[in-house]
Amino acid sequence: MKTRNLNLMDIREILLQMRAQRSDRQVARDTGHNRRTIRRYREWAESQGLLAGELPPLEELQKRLKTSLPERVPPQNQSSLETYRELIEKWEKANVEVAAMHQRLSERGYTGSYAAVWRFVRRLKNNEDPDVTVRVETKPGEEGQVDFGYAGLMIDPETGKLRKAWAFVMTLAWSRHQYVEFVWEQKVATFLRCHRNAFEFFGGIPERVRIDNLKTAILKAVFDDPQVQQSYRECAEHYGFLIAPCRVATPEHKGKVEQGGVHYVKRNFLGGREATTITQANQDVLVWCHTTAGLRIHGTTKEKPLVRFEEIEKEILSPVPESPYDLAVWKHVKVYRDCYVVFDQAFYSVPYRLYPGKVWICGGSRSVRIYDEKYQLQATHERASQAGQRLTHLAHLPAAKVPGLIQDADSLLAEAETVGPSLRQIVQTLLSDPVLYRIPTAGRLVRLKNRYGTERLEAAAQRALWFEDPSYKTVKRILAEGLDQTEPCLPICLPPATTFARSADELVGAFAGEGGSWN
Repeated sequence: MKTRNLNLMDIREILLQMRAQRSDRQVARDTGHNRRTIRRYREWAESQGLLAGELPPLEELQKRLKTSLPERVPPQNQSSLETYRELIEKWEKANVEVAAMHQRLSERGYTGSYAAVWRFVRRLKNNEDPDVTVRVETKPGEEGQVDFGYAGLMIDPETGKLRKAWAFVMTLAWSRHQYVEFVWEQKVATFLRCHRNAFEFFGGIPERVRIDNLKTAILKAVFDDPQVQQSYRECAEHYGFLIAPCRVATPEHKGKVEQGGVHYVKRNFLGGREATTITQANQDVLVWCHTTAGLRIHGTTKEKPLVRFEEIEKEILSPVPESPYDLAVWKHVKVYRDCYVVFDQAFYSVPYRLYPGKVWICGGSRSVRIYDEKYQLQATHERASQAGQRLTHLAHLPAAKVPGLIQDADSLLAEAETVGPSLRQIVQTLLSDPVLYRIPTAGRLVRLKNRYGTERLEAAAQRALWFEDPSYKTVKRILAEGLDQTEPCLPICLPPATTFARSADELVGAFAGEGGSWN
């Protein structure tokens, strides 16, 4: 039999028995160790003078063991798998199964068993650093942790039917005091509203809020540079807290809300509870937070969360702003060919130069701001009051297309009046057509002033009226040929057509003077 290396307490027990003048056989029988081992330690104790006098403390004994009695390493036979070590380590990191490793090694000439490969892989894992958890504790008011968890079915008070509900939980990391709210969904608006409700419930705001990589908050789960959802970023700036996202796939980084929050709500408040309306559940859970959850003896702190919060943490939290954050929902949308974007089922105009492309929309409760891809503000609108509403800034549209949108009969007559009475008369004639819709034609007629000027347009209109042809085509031809700048060719004035050149009296008088008569 081979001697073994013993731990410090076993060695101390052996020394005490040796100092009591007990034989190696007796010591071996009482301690359960091999006599070869006992003999080895007796020889060492005698060389160190440990069998007489005062026994040194454990620290000194440990030091002497290291310097004067090196540990014996049992002889080991080199495994035939050593030649494949690098390959097996590579496979192990890639989580390749041992059975697959054995198969691949066999393809490379290995003739050993599956069990040998399994033992080799196990030794590799034992040599690695153990995967341990390091507990992180925070100071009062330093951190709040947020999570969503499925809460089962609750009754919708509007329909009376069961719906899936979710639990929003914010837990203060130091005191473990928590806020719980049940909601129907996990949209950005709901997520931010729950933050406000939690801050008002606590009466203050922690320095930072630790979140999992929720889609409502983190667009891209990259720890070193998280792309924070813009609405959540603005919410954090408004309330003055820092956003602290967890690493990807590490929910234990917010374990205080993961285990002591959502899971605790499920096991305790929701456990065995009959389905109620979500309104009633939200009323009951706040009472539960102040009583059952708040006054329990916490398993880690060994204190009551509500008492810790009221006595210490509450005064350290930052005050809640009087005005709530004006929810701004950000959305990346397409610019359509008509120079509009769609947000929350309403239409908002954008500068036509942004087509084709995409823009960022920041929709608040009262206004909608539109940014280009570089987050430069391009437009601001009032928030639409109903779905399908179309809000337009004429400056966003091509200048040549704007008049066609805004012209009507009254505006055309007023604009024609500024040119002259002749043009106004022609416009009035066009608009008086009982059959045809002539506003577009009248608009083109009035806009001729932009090309020819008001004086020439009025002169052309006067000439068209002179020739009794008050049409857009005639006025445009007069301007194009420059006829408005010449005197009109007056028509020949002929007397009214009659049967006789002289009057009937003259004719009758002539006959009467000659003594004639009519037969």
